[in-house]
Amino acid sequence: MQTRKPARFTAIAAVLAAAAASATAAAALLAALFAAALCQATTLERMSLAKMAQTAPLIVRARCLANSTAWDTSEIWTFTSFAIEESWKGAPPAAAAQLTVRLLGGSLGNLTSTVSGVPRFHPGEEVILFLEPTPRGDFSILSWVQGTFRIRRDPRTGEEVAIQDTAAFDTFNPATHRFVSAAVRNLSVEAFSAQVKSALAATPGEKK
Repeated sequence: MQTRKPARFTAIAAVLAAAAASATAAAALLAALFAAALCQATTLERMSLAKMAQTAPLIVRARCLANSTAWDTSEIWTFTSFAIEESWKGAPPAAAAQLTVRLLGGSLGNLTSTVSGVPRFHPGEEVILFLEPTPRGDFSILSWVQGTFRIRRDPRTGEEVAIQDTAAFDTFNPATHRFVSAAVRNLSVEAFSAQVKSALAATPGEKK
């Protein structure tokens, strides 16, 4: 035999269920909005190698040592330390053998901030970086992925080659008002170095 509940109890239960559903939906919405706030889109204007070489105060070949993350100015930042192997332009302060690069985004605790166009590095990998100093005494990478070149070894020849990170990231060409896929791909490090030296030898009026 079933016991029939009074109508007022049924109404109260319905209200509580609706409130719980609303709270769950609100929490999900807040979580989605917060996640969206931590995921930022990026549009990078295309820069030629000559323009980057003449713009960046410091160009180095370096090896990644370690990564760390921290809050700074209400944002999550990733700090990557590098051992300098060669300096192609400029010199780090006090002729230091290491430097630190700060880049927006990263993971800290249960939070992850993702910014498209920002490169990430793994300890041990070798790179060529076009750097600019920050007011905090560390460095940032000029135009992020555009100023990042990974050094790989050709499996057939054993030759070291440079691959620009924009090989997988389209940049905006203001001349054509279009996004283009333009990058250095599998260029020998020796030839790449020669192009950078040629760009540095050119006058500023010859930038492209």
